[in-house]
Amino acid sequence: MRFTVKLNPTKYTFFIATLSVIVSLSFTAFYSPNPDPAEIIRMSEQRAVGESSTAEITMKIIRPDWTREITMKLWSKNTRYALILITSPARDKGVAFLKRDKEVWNWQPTIDRVIKLPPSMMMQSWMGSDFTNDDLVRESSLITDYTYKFLGDSTLEDRSCYKIELIPKEDAAVVWGKLMMWIDKTDYLQLRTEFYDEDGYLVNIMKASSIKELGGRLLPSRMKMIPVDDKGQKTVIEYK
Repeated sequence: MRFTVKLNPTKYTFFIATLSVIVSLSFTAFYSPNPDPAEIIRMSEQRAVGESSTAEITMKIIRPDWTREITMKLWSKNTRYALILITSPARDKGVAFLKRDKEVWNWQPTIDRVIKLPPSMMMQSWMGSDFTNDDLVRESSLITDYTYKFLGDSTLEDRSCYKIELIPKEDAAVVWGKLMMWIDKTDYLQLRTEFYDEDGYLVNIMKASSIKELGGRLLPSRMKMIPVDDKGQKTVIEYK
C-alpha cells in the first residue's frame, strides 16, 4: 500500500523558516562565545587570589638612573584579607600593610606606630614604586564596584583573551575612572590591565607574563607596571 502526503508549499516554507529560527536561537543560547563578563571577572579574581594564599615576592623599581629592589612576604584570605610584610632592604624591614575588607593599615616599626590609610592615600605610590596603595591591597573591588562591557577578543602571550571594559559605579569609592582588562579565555588569567583617570587618559599599563604553576595553580609569575608618560620607568614584581 502506498501513501502520498501533499504539502502546501506556502505552509511548508513557513514551517522550515520557523524551525530554522528556533534552532538558531537555541544554538546561540547554549553556545554563546561570550559568557557573562561579571562571571569572567569573578573567576579571574578567584584564580588570582583563591580561598587563601601565601607568597614570597621580589619587587624591582626601575628608573633611568637607578634601580631599587624590595623583597616581601604576602598572606591573603580570599579578597577580603591581606597582609604584606617587607623583609628587605634593611631600612624597610618590618614595615607591614594589613587589609581588612575596605580598611587598610600600615605598620611603621621605626616610629612604633600603626597608621590607618584614608581613601585619599590610595592613589599614592606604594613603597616608591609605580604601583599605588590600591593596586597592592585593592581597597576597591572589581566584582562589586564596577559595571562591565565586552569590547571584543584579542591575543596576548599566545592566549586568546576577552577584552572587557570596567566602569566604576556612581556610588563606588574607586581611584580610577576606567579599567580595560584582557583575561585569558581558558584559565581566566588577568594578562593586561590599562588604568585610566577620570578624564579618560591612559595612566598606567600592567602586563602579566611568565605563566607557570605556583602552588598547584597556573598563574603569571611576573607583573610589570609601566607609567605611560614616564619613559624608562617601570616596576616589576616577581613571584618566587
